[in-house]
Amino acid sequence: MKKDIQPIYYSDAKIICACGNNFNIGSTTKEIHVEICSKCHPFYTGKQKLIDTARRVDRFKARLAKKETIDKKTKKQKNTKTIKQKNTRTDKSINNQQSTINNKKNNKIKKTNPPADGVKKIKEK
Repeated sequence: MKKDIQPIYYSDAKIICACGNNFNIGSTTKEIHVEICSKCHPFYTGKQKLIDTARRVDRFKARLAKKETIDKKTKKQKNTKTIKQKNTRTDKSINNQQSTINNKKNNKIKKTNPPADGVKKIKEK
């Protein structure tokens, strides 16, 4: 085996959490900075804590608020359109009904009754 290819192992490496908790552990680096440890993790503490290092939560909330305002505007526009469409539909259907009633009155279609036997009579020659 080659010599000096293994990293140096520090048995007293210091772990520093964002909450201020410090503890020692064995590692190949002398000092490690972490965002969450067992003292501040929501699973162990039972408290919800948001850690937003890259402003991801803020950006998500801003996008969500923007989408909600857009949805409200489109819903209002859709509601006014559907009301207008319903009004025009009812006006058209009323006009169509009136025109068919007038046509029936004017045309007075004669209906012939079928023979009582249910069989058509053939004229003899």
